[in-house]
Amino acid sequence: MLTADSIRRWCWIHKWTSLVCTLFLLMLCLTGLPLIFRDELSIWLGDAVEPPEHVTPRAAVDLDALVKDAQARRPHDAVKFLIRDDDYPMWFVSLGETPTAPENSALYMYDSRTGDFLKEFPVDHGLVHVLLTLHVDMFAGLPGTLFLGFMGLLFVISVVSGIVVYGPFMRKLPFGAVRRDRSPRLRWLDLHNLLGIATVVWVLVVGVTGVINTLDRPLLGYWQMTEVTDMLQPWKGKPKPAALRPVDDAVRAAEAAEPDMAVRFVAFPATPFAGPHHYMVFMRGQTPLTGRLLKPLLIDVETAQVSAAKDMPWYLTALLLSQPLHFGDYGEMPLKILWALFDLLAIVVLLSGLYLWWKKRDMAEFDLVQQEQLLADGSAS
Repeated sequence: MLTADSIRRWCWIHKWTSLVCTLFLLMLCLTGLPLIFRDELSIWLGDAVEPPEHVTPRAAVDLDALVKDAQARRPHDAVKFLIRDDDYPMWFVSLGETPTAPENSALYMYDSRTGDFLKEFPVDHGLVHVLLTLHVDMFAGLPGTLFLGFMGLLFVISVVSGIVVYGPFMRKLPFGAVRRDRSPRLRWLDLHNLLGIATVVWVLVVGVTGVINTLDRPLLGYWQMTEVTDMLQPWKGKPKPAALRPVDDAVRAAEAAEPDMAVRFVAFPATPFAGPHHYMVFMRGQTPLTGRLLKPLLIDVETAQVSAAKDMPWYLTALLLSQPLHFGDYGEMPLKILWALFDLLAIVVLLSGLYLWWKKRDMAEFDLVQQEQLLADGSAS
């Protein structure tokens, strides 16, 4: 049972963790709301196109032809990745100034049924890019991402402390009560508590997955330095191959090795995921859950044979599962709409918390008033 002193401590934790992170959480909620519909928004803005519904599919799209077409559009750049879209019948070909360039120089969209070129997706500009960059790192790179991760951690602590103090403060009221006959501050306090406890599962899910997602670059970097390096070690120091087999051969080899899986994307030789002697083909499952998990296969560029295959480590599995859950990508449009509604409620909770803190500047210390009321109720009972 909570004592008066422990309640005061939990109130102090809830107050200050909330105040420190609230403005940043508001920014994340405001930018995250349109990003829930980022695919639809990109199409609406004209940055992307939806493939036509009625086409005559070819027997098999020549992936190497897509790569050659993309290379011809930017002959001085290197092809980095070939990516299959999860929701639309499309392939993306990404290029960089060099194979190891951290940023893309171009991203081309192709119909996966016909191989037709669809559109060049804007790189490093456009509304969706601005919203996503602000949401991910506030235009500050990895330090900004890690800072937002710390704010997310404070937010999770704030939510947990709010759960702890909710019961003692609301035990004299029926669930969902909003005292409309009392002062505006008290009405907003009741509404803040009601919406906070009603959305607590969602905010914890989004908060925890958001914190995990801020670690994607460090975790991927660690995986590359450890397990990927180990996979490539036998070919270290060997001369570069004279010729490369077509990417179609690498994809067919991966599909033959994992017949129950589908290709998610292909990393080209000399990119950070593959040494000069290999393609790395990332396979995914074909159910809603396993479709988020990846298995990398090294494919020799000269023989088109599988050189190595290894399951993703647990920390990348957790990352891969948390990414779509953070934006509500598991259940298509119905879940996206539900995520958007919860996002709006979270914005109300954050704004009401700021309002309550601001109003207390004109009265006695806000958290002490609550605690004195709680203690009075406790002694009366």
